[in-house]
Amino acid sequence: MSEDRNEMPEPDVDTRRLEVPSIITDDFQSPSPDQVLENVLENVLLFLTSRRDRNAVSLVCKSWHRAEALTRSDLFIGNCYALPPLRAIKRFKRVRSIVLKGKPRFADFNLMPPNWGAYFTPWVTAMARAYPWLEKVYLKRMFVSDGDLELLAQSFPAFKELVLVCCEGFGTTGLAVIASKCRQLRVLDLIEDEVSDDEVDWISCFPENGTNLESLIFDCIEWPINFEALERLVARSPSLRKLRLNRHVSIEQLYRLMIRAPQLTHLGSGSFSSSDIVAQGDQEPDYISAFAACKSLVCLSGFREIVPDYLSAIYPVCANLTSLNFSYANINTEQLKSVICHCYKLQIFWVLDSVCDEGLQAVAATCKDLRELRVFPIDAREDSEGPVSEVGLQAISEGCRKLESILYFCQRMTNAAVIAMSKNCPDLVVFRLCIMGRHQPDHVTGEPMDEGFGAIVMNCKKLTRLAISGLLTDKAFSYIGKYGKLVRTLSVAFAGDSDMGLKYVLEGCLKLQKLEIRDSPFGDVALRSGLHHYYNMRFLWMSSCRLSRQGCEEIARAMPRLTVEVIRNENEHNMDNFEILYLYRSLEGPRTDAPEFVTIL
Repeated sequence: MSEDRNEMPEPDVDTRRLEVPSIITDDFQSPSPDQVLENVLENVLLFLTSRRDRNAVSLVCKSWHRAEALTRSDLFIGNCYALPPLRAIKRFKRVRSIVLKGKPRFADFNLMPPNWGAYFTPWVTAMARAYPWLEKVYLKRMFVSDGDLELLAQSFPAFKELVLVCCEGFGTTGLAVIASKCRQLRVLDLIEDEVSDDEVDWISCFPENGTNLESLIFDCIEWPINFEALERLVARSPSLRKLRLNRHVSIEQLYRLMIRAPQLTHLGSGSFSSSDIVAQGDQEPDYISAFAACKSLVCLSGFREIVPDYLSAIYPVCANLTSLNFSYANINTEQLKSVICHCYKLQIFWVLDSVCDEGLQAVAATCKDLRELRVFPIDAREDSEGPVSEVGLQAISEGCRKLESILYFCQRMTNAAVIAMSKNCPDLVVFRLCIMGRHQPDHVTGEPMDEGFGAIVMNCKKLTRLAISGLLTDKAFSYIGKYGKLVRTLSVAFAGDSDMGLKYVLEGCLKLQKLEIRDSPFGDVALRSGLHHYYNMRFLWMSSCRLSRQGCEEIARAMPRLTVEVIRNENEHNMDNFEILYLYRSLEGPRTDAPEFVTIL
């Protein structure tokens, strides 16, 4: 219901209405109390933005269900197969923004065969007819074709924002259509996508007479772009605040862009190395002055193919940074120290483990306001020598006590360090510890890592996401089931003793939404223990476990509103030999686009 109705002026009092014939006044009917309440409710719901709150409101009664649907402008669908597009459109008629997710997260680790599904085509086809006022689309792990992008660009004249994360299927042809036809485009973010090179100069397709661009991210594109066209685009985009470049943009070209866009707040620097021409003797630009002129910069990333000598260029902006991403920068301890000592306001920090424990100690000594830390491996092999360990983790826990989220890859760990983090950082919401070697115990005591993870779920009362690894027995899972009452996402790799471990989790973690398990000793008994809870979950993923086809069929028969997929390797023709169980709730039953290697029970 429009708020404009509340702003309409009241009419002046007119005494002539007393003389209106009774036949007219008798026909007037005031709104019913139910209609008045519904109008009031619609106005109140306009201010309710949390999707969980809205979901709760829609369950109160039929009138609230109807009012909530009419006022919802932002639609979130965590699994594109949970319901068909037409059903979503029938209920929600005024959507302006949609978030749509496809494949489960383990697809990022090549654990799902290609061509599994998650196609955007049926969604954009349905939305083109139903939502002509659509402004924003966010897709994650979806298959998006150039045709999909063309239909999107043609169907929504007011379209403003397109964000594609971990998507595939499209190329520069589709990007060119978006750039040329979406005249009001403000955001075009391509994040970790697989984009094909169609030899189309998409950068040149943006309007020539100025743009509304506020964010342009294309660091995932693996080939050179037309830099001169990019430079002109940046120059005619006065509202541009976020720009992330790919590895083919050199530091000299970065300089040229920065002097044309000093208003940037978020910058992804490209390769951060010099071109061959400059290396042969040309005078280099004053990079330090260029960064100093960007007084609004709060977020830096990129640094691909980095030449450490250029790191001093970013010193002028370090004091204002709240986010720094070095996850592509192969730098050592001393090089990190030279930068991090200036970053007192840092809240988000991503880095490679090449900085070693000593580098993390420097982070802990300086970044007292840190909220999120991710430490990625420079060598992800299981038998590699990891340069970070429990020493770095403990230093972070002691120095960064406001920490809320951590992802930490390492080769060795101790219970003592994990316990220390649980006590020093009780506000943790996300704790993901990935010990890359399989079944690794506490490397000091030789004991399982049960007590460390047990301390995390006991002491971190706000924890909603947990990833566990290392040598773990059923005892660790019993801790999670008993104390992890707010855990919504659990990832398990190479862990557990028996079916009892998974049973503890499924019976104890009543708010569990997403459960991902790989290479663990859980079988049919464990699977059956979750019958009471699967309807409340978004999905269960199990790969390389001890499941049988018969056990999966029992679940399918017992819970007909669940979609139970068993997924074989593409070259496997024996229906009983499957690698993956993917179980998710669906309002319409099995999907119709499953490939041959997928059997829906």
